Amino acid sequence: MLRKDKIALERYREKLKLAASSGTINFDETKDEKRERIALFKKDYAACTTHYFPHYATSAIPDFHVRFAKMVLKDPAGKFFAEWGRALAKSVLCDVTVLYWLWLNDEVKYAVIIGNSKDKAKQLLEDIQAEFEGNPRIIADFGEQKLEGHWEAGDFRTRSGFIGKALGMGQSVRGLRVQSQRPDIVILDDIETKDLVKNPRRQDEMVRWIERDLLPTMDGRRRRMLYANNRFSPRMIQTELQNRHPKWKVHHVKAYNPVTYEPTWPGKYSAQYFKDIESEIGILAARAEYLNEPHIEGKIFTQEQIQWGKRPALNHFTIIVGHWDIAYAGTATADFNAVKVWGLHGKNFWNIDNFVKRTKMRQALEWMCHVQLHLPPTVAIHWRYESQFWNDEVERTIREVEAHHKIQLNLIKVDTPRTKKYDRMMMQQVYYQNGRAYYDEKLKSHNDTQTGIAQLLSLEPGYNSNDDAPDADQQCFEFLSKHIMSSNGRPIAMGNYETKHRF
Repeated sequence: MLRKDKIALERYREKLKLAASSGTINFDETKDEKRERIALFKKDYAACTTHYFPHYATSAIPDFHVRFAKMVLKDPAGKFFAEWGRALAKSVLCDVTVLYWLWLNDEVKYAVIIGNSKDKAKQLLEDIQAEFEGNPRIIADFGEQKLEGHWEAGDFRTRSGFIGKALGMGQSVRGLRVQSQRPDIVILDDIETKDLVKNPRRQDEMVRWIERDLLPTMDGRRRRMLYANNRFSPRMIQTELQNRHPKWKVHHVKAYNPVTYEPTWPGKYSAQYFKDIESEIGILAARAEYLNEPHIEGKIFTQEQIQWGKRPALNHFTIIVGHWDIAYAGTATADFNAVKVWGLHGKNFWNIDNFVKRTKMRQALEWMCHVQLHLPPTVAIHWRYESQFWNDEVERTIREVEAHHKIQLNLIKVDTPRTKKYDRMMMQQVYYQNGRAYYDEKLKSHNDTQTGIAQLLSLEPGYNSNDDAPDADQQCFEFLSKHIMSSNGRPIAMGNYETKHRF
């Protein structure tokens, strides 16, 4: 036996052991009680999963699992995306528990699981195959399911008539049938690799393969498609399918609230768990993997333009400014409170510190007070914010925080420039192109700094991402540029517009 086959066999044996751990059988149960119990399971996904798969359901079944399962059961021809963050069990649901629940309800006969390779698809299909073979509760309710002579890895049939098939992406699927039975559900699980997301041409080929080859293998009333993948990249096969088929159902779930860190699955995770994840892998990677908020590679502003260096001493700067782009809500989908601190050194701009969070106003002001309290005695920051954000609540919050810290920030309201915001933000590009914008190298692993840079890189025509940080950057650049002196002693302004300000 080849080493690869030995590894696969041992892996399947471990899955059989897992399936066998589903629990004991109630031999005192009457036939009527058994019939009533199974009838309940057909209606109640959570009860079904907890009974047959306790080895998977080690935590309380979350509401979003139940909602997804019901949505899939309700629409026999539906196309569903389980676009959930990592660690939310989308593969287990699509490949095992929801698939089994459909079988229990006589809603699936022939399932095809698609992986990024045939070997990966075989591994995914093994999970449900092992349950049919080794789960004592399934066997007790429905009899032995293993059908000798039709129990190969990646291609099996049960005694009750269920068929499971594993295929890799792009394989030929024409004529995929067993006698008169054609597939009635296809499950695409984690088909997108890090390499594939860098190849739009290959992605488009796979989109066409799904539309023209894979889905047409299904025929009849039941034609479900389940697609399990988190959205870790801006452009993926799933995003292209969603754009082309707006009526297909996208079940989008984040693993946690990025403001409060409240977990979506509180029975399994704590808020501290996701704080630790952000600390371990970085906030941008965490948001891509767990929140479906992919990091966007810049087309106008690029990573190559982000220069890191040893920042000059604060008292060596000509002037330092901090601009606050105000947000009020502090919710998971709200704008960011962005406070960007930049300094002018010679003719270069240095990013000194950053606050970029979805918070209430008070947290941003608390941060500004903390920064000011820790400045050297000879250094001052000119704090500013746009007058369009002023209201009584902003004024009251400023005064309360200043009083609490017993300092004055001397925040200055500045009029909003008339130039369109996108055009204004693009004016920064010349400083990045000319190598005059620098970031303190000590901030490389600083979450707020990286969030601000990610927003900057996302700027391009038609963008729909957050722009609070680059908007604040631009206001800082515009202010600092007025303090750059030319050879004739006159200030060099940024752009062709003026922003009124007072000191």
